[in-house]
This record gives sequence, C-alpha cells and structure tokens, in this order.
Amino acid sequence: MELQNDLLLRAARGEDIERYPVWLMRQAGRILPEYRAVRNSLSGFKELVETPELAAEVTIQPVDLLGVDAAIIFSDILVIPEAMGLEYQMIEKRGPYFEKTIKSEADLEKHANTSFDVEDRLGYVKEAIEITVKELNGRVPTIGFAGAPWTIFCYMIEGSGSKTFSKSRKILYTNPTLAHDLLNRITEVTIRYLKMQIKAGADIVQVFDSWAGILGKDQYTEFGLKYLNKIASAINEVPVTLFAKGAYASLPDLALSDCNTLGLDWNMNPMQVREIVGENKTLQGNLDPCALYSSHKEVEELTNNMLNTFKSKRHIVNLGHGVYPDIDPEKVRTFIKTVKNYEIK
Repeated sequence: MELQNDLLLRAARGEDIERYPVWLMRQAGRILPEYRAVRNSLSGFKELVETPELAAEVTIQPVDLLGVDAAIIFSDILVIPEAMGLEYQMIEKRGPYFEKTIKSEADLEKHANTSFDVEDRLGYVKEAIEITVKELNGRVPTIGFAGAPWTIFCYMIEGSGSKTFSKSRKILYTNPTLAHDLLNRITEVTIRYLKMQIKAGADIVQVFDSWAGILGKDQYTEFGLKYLNKIASAINEVPVTLFAKGAYASLPDLALSDCNTLGLDWNMNPMQVREIVGENKTLQGNLDPCALYSSHKEVEELTNNMLNTFKSKRHIVNLGHGVYPDIDPEKVRTFIKTVKNYEIK
C-alpha cells in the first residue's frame, strides 16, 4: 500500500524531506481521554494489549487526535517473556510484576522456551497491526517494536523494575554463561517476533533498550550491544531504530550497527551525537518529556531551540523518552504543531 505521508520512512532512510517527521514514544494512550475511555471499559492493561480491535483503535487515536506522522502499535515489551513461559501481571501504579524469575539453568527450560510458533502465541499483535494498517489506509506508517534483549533479561531476572538491577548485574559476574544463554534465547524470539510484525504490515521497527544506561561501556558491549546488533543485522525488510537509553559511551559503537536510526534520550546533545556518528545514521529525539509541563509559549521555544541544533535532514523528532500520563494533550499538540511549522534550513 502506498503511503500518503511517508516522511518518517524517508527520514529513516536518509532521503530528502520537506519537513521533519514527528511522533512520540508512548503516544498510543496515556495522555488521551479517548484512550482512557477504552482502557476503563476493560479489566486491565493486558486485556487491551491482547484484544486486537481495541489495540488497533488506541494505536490510531494519536494520528486522528494529535496529528503525528506515524502510529506505533499499542502493545508491551513484556509479551516476549510471557510467550517464552514467564507470565507477568501489570499492577496499577506499580508496573510489571513476574511471580517467577530466572535464577538457574533449570529455569531456562521452564521459563525461557524458544521452541514455539510466534504467530501462535503472539498472533494478537499480528492481528492488531493488520487491523491498524487496514484502518489507516495509507495515511501514515505503522511502527512495530520490541524490547531489547538486555532490558527483557532484566525483567526476567528481577521480576519487576528496580533502582539498581543488582540481581541482573550480579549474574553477569557470577554466571556469564547463563546470562548469554538467556540473552541468546530472547534475541532469537525477538527476531522472529519482529519479522512477524513486518509480515503483518509494520513499515519500520524500533527496539527499546530502556535499561542500557545501567551498564558500563564494556559490559554493555558484551551483554547489550552484541544482541542489539544481531537483531539489527537480521532485519533487512524495513528500517530499524535502536533506542539505547543512557548508553552515551556506546554511541560510536551503535553508529556501526546495521540500524537506520539511533534514538536519543533527553540527556544527549544532538549536535554532539551528530559529530560522533556522522551522517550515515538518522537521529531520533529528543526533547525532555518534562518540557511539556511548561507553558505553550515555552514548549514552542524549547522545541524550536532543539530543532535549531539539528545539523542534518536525517532527523526524526520525538521526545527523549515516553510522554508522561499527566501531560496536557494540548501541550503535545503545541509541540507537534511547532515541529510541523519549522522550516528546515
């Protein structure tokens, strides 16, 4: 299907663009009353993720209501460990929780299984993408995504989020063989999962390494980047974005990966990153999500200040992480409108 608005894909591929494309991480839901109306009609977050028609509906809402240049499928990174045999719950105001975790090699066979049909266990994501693509009817591209192996590893070891991730990091020192075995398993399933999303109609995919920044450079090279590279090298059907939050020291190495786009968190300076990675990668980001708590005038100024730091057309505008749920949607519209009105010099 030919896209009416393919700005995002052209920017990702380094082609000419007439303006910067813009979308937001976590745009599908959270800030929109229309999303909350759908969410509140269900028993919980997971029911929404696993109901393709409704997942597609909230995926498309930001396109209709905010005017973003892409739709990112409404799902969760933790569908992968669940498909592998480690069930999670999404607890209100606390986040994800795994009753069981990986503690030993024996646990791998029970809770980190790879011998299953991805379409069989995660077919609801495939169906949600298919419905989304059909309903969008070429208006904007659809983004598929997955969590990076290191980030998924952390959840499977810790059982929830953590301030220190000391259990996950401990294993890297005490049992690196187990760590690599689990990371390899997650990587294998993730590649199959992303290829399923592409087959369903995803035009571009993003891999989120939310906990990249908790490792030092050498450990991230060994236990993070190695597996991101495996995924990026295996996906050649559509453009690939890697978002390694906090991994500033690894940017020169990330620039050598097979991805098209590198996502920047809000602590990264786009001008400095451009100097590090050169012109052969598109950059994505990176306004501080908290900037959207400012007045409309300040949001406009801060957005323009960020845009003025871009030295290339190889840029996709986004926040430096996901939009927060209590941000006024009108401020988001101001952000998007400012990007759309900006003239590329």
